[in-house]
Amino acid sequence: MIEVRELQKAFGGQQVLRGVSLSIPRGRITAIIGRSGTGKSVLLKHLIRLLRPDRGQVLVDGVDVVPLRGRALDRVRAKFGMLFQGGALFDSMTVFDNVAFPLREKTRLPEPEVAARVCERLEAVGLAEMGRKYPAEISGGMRKRVALARALVTDPEIVLFDEPTTGLDPIMLNAIHRLIADTQQRFGFTGVVVSHDVPDVFEIAHQVAMLHEGTIVAAGPPEQVLQSDDPRVRQFITGSAEGPIRPT
Repeated sequence: MIEVRELQKAFGGQQVLRGVSLSIPRGRITAIIGRSGTGKSVLLKHLIRLLRPDRGQVLVDGVDVVPLRGRALDRVRAKFGMLFQGGALFDSMTVFDNVAFPLREKTRLPEPEVAARVCERLEAVGLAEMGRKYPAEISGGMRKRVALARALVTDPEIVLFDEPTTGLDPIMLNAIHRLIADTQQRFGFTGVVVSHDVPDVFEIAHQVAMLHEGTIVAAGPPEQVLQSDDPRVRQFITGSAEGPIRPT
């Protein structure tokens, strides 16, 4: 579904991505793990072309998005949904209107069809009765679920999750992971999850890639990455202070 080839990106002389290459399979969940500041979110923004690389390619369905502009870029971006780290809900809108927002902004669907689709997505994330609530009136876990419903409401082929469980307790963390897996099976999207939640995220991922110092140092099925002999991968998975990765 997505092919990243030798992606490089620097900010103010600091090299963040140093030739990242990664294949993201269609209809599966790929988890991208790694320490804070290694460029995981920067890589995610390149997939949807919110950032332009210094060098390299990002192919979505065989189309290199790097040189695209205008309507051609909009057509590719229409394939994507995104769940931001903090949810990014509009506080002044109800839950219903938050989920409806992408449909009202990007489509000309009649309001009855918008309402039907919003209700279906809210039901899919277990919030069928919460449409009239405001974000401030619901829990953090519920806000994450609203954000997921909004990401799914346009029927995207690809959904990007930027640390979707940040700030949640272990029980809610597992619930959100399970919800991501369940909705992926139901709707069949290609998922890319940036996460620090190791090894929890391994339970929902079909593929795991570890980003370290701007390059992919391991990629494959969760079982393969868990059994990696690379000391950097072993240290990150176990959370040990001893090893080649130094605390910063």
